[in-house]
Amino acid sequence: MATHSVFNPNPVSTFTSSTISTKGDKQWPGYLMLNGEQMHVRLSNGYRARARSVINVNSTAIEIPHQWYNLVADLAIKPPPPLHPKTFEPVKPEDLSPLFADELIKQEVTDERFIDIPEEVIDVYRLWRPTPLIRAKRLEKLLDTPARIYYKYEGVSPAGSHKPNTAVPQVYYNAQQGVKNVVTETGAGQWGSSLAFACSLFGLGCEVWQVCASYDQKPYRKLMMQTWGAKVHPSPSDITHAGRKILQMDPSSPGSLGIAISEAVEIAAANDDTKYCLGSVLNHVLLHQTVIGEECIRQMEAIGETPDLIIGCTGGGSNFAGLSFPFIREKLKGKINPVIRAVEPAACPSLTKGVYAYDFGDTAGMTPLMKMHTLGHDFIPDPIHAGGLRYHGMAPLISHVHELGFMEAISIPQTECFQGAIRFARSEGIIPAPEPTHAIAATIREAVRCRETGESKVILMAMCGHGHFDLASYEKYLQGSLVDLSFEEEKIKESLAKVPQVQA
Repeated sequence: MATHSVFNPNPVSTFTSSTISTKGDKQWPGYLMLNGEQMHVRLSNGYRARARSVINVNSTAIEIPHQWYNLVADLAIKPPPPLHPKTFEPVKPEDLSPLFADELIKQEVTDERFIDIPEEVIDVYRLWRPTPLIRAKRLEKLLDTPARIYYKYEGVSPAGSHKPNTAVPQVYYNAQQGVKNVVTETGAGQWGSSLAFACSLFGLGCEVWQVCASYDQKPYRKLMMQTWGAKVHPSPSDITHAGRKILQMDPSSPGSLGIAISEAVEIAAANDDTKYCLGSVLNHVLLHQTVIGEECIRQMEAIGETPDLIIGCTGGGSNFAGLSFPFIREKLKGKINPVIRAVEPAACPSLTKGVYAYDFGDTAGMTPLMKMHTLGHDFIPDPIHAGGLRYHGMAPLISHVHELGFMEAISIPQTECFQGAIRFARSEGIIPAPEPTHAIAATIREAVRCRETGESKVILMAMCGHGHFDLASYEKYLQGSLVDLSFEEEKIKESLAKVPQVQA
């Protein structure tokens, strides 16, 4: 399939009804062809499509972006800096060097608008990128809505989610620096499997602490990591001081991402040949994920659509940021004005119920203090099936953008999410991971609202991964044994009381 650079404004292509893709004399539903080239924009209905008569667009054969986008460069009010956990002074790059590769530290603090993607990383990206933008025609029909629903599908990656978008560059930069091993935490296992995949390509050792609740719920994620060569431990574990401390207080602890982070950070800090990799929250992680939004902007331009509403699930925030940040850039330029909506679990509602304050990124208090929406660093959410969303905080940059009013947030209970997932699977065919079911539920809410008002909104949804290894969750829902879990006000109050008091 031939491609052109998405940054080259010169090629002009023409959309006509004669360029609809065919195989022989039969219509080939699914992809549109543009001047003989397959576009990564797909319709989910099986009906014969007719493109509008003539549309002139630039560079519509989408290529993998060659740069990541840094939203910080375009914000008039910069986000508050992370603070050293002991001195409460702004963190310096050298403070981070025991944990992160040098290039990743540079990306974490940069004010540059665009960062070039190394060719070696792009070469790996080509295994699955560009990812498809799909119009959910069958879901629209099921809901009888005038809304047009599109989803950017990241489940086509080898690990089945968006996480390799940052795992690959993180491992690449560590390998370039001569690091031998990397360690990390994982919730549902999507991040851990993505890091294991990347390490297998670049020859690094990989060790993962998986939140215990997910370790038990999702054994095949553990096997994916082991297949790619990683060592996997349930967290809390008796391997680390942080883990042993939690187990002493609660031997049956279900774990949390905050606890798993503490364990991985402890190992990285104690070994010179080992670095820590994080799958969400930090600026450089969100930066790498912007390949999603950069592709999507050009895909939507190619079909003449502009989103009225952008929806994504949020746990740490990388998937949501990856899709939305490039669109926020265009919004800041005044080119578009979509509503941007984050959706989080009702059982772990950091954006909607947390406080905006400096807090530790982990449970043991080993990480820098970050200004973010938080439920308190020792808040342990109930073991909902969207394990990747069980984080006490939110990415500082997303928290800052929320405070600036560029986005909004809602929370939805897990039974409504799985109800939406079943409707999606039975109309669109894809079984979603539990995390993006939150975005699906919010999309269905909005589509039904459009049915009631008659509005024909364009809804763009982040579909961050498939649920092939989450079928035990679906089994519980189908058997009627899945229940809503929600936060306890007292539990949050106790946790928030322990948030460090920082004057900022």
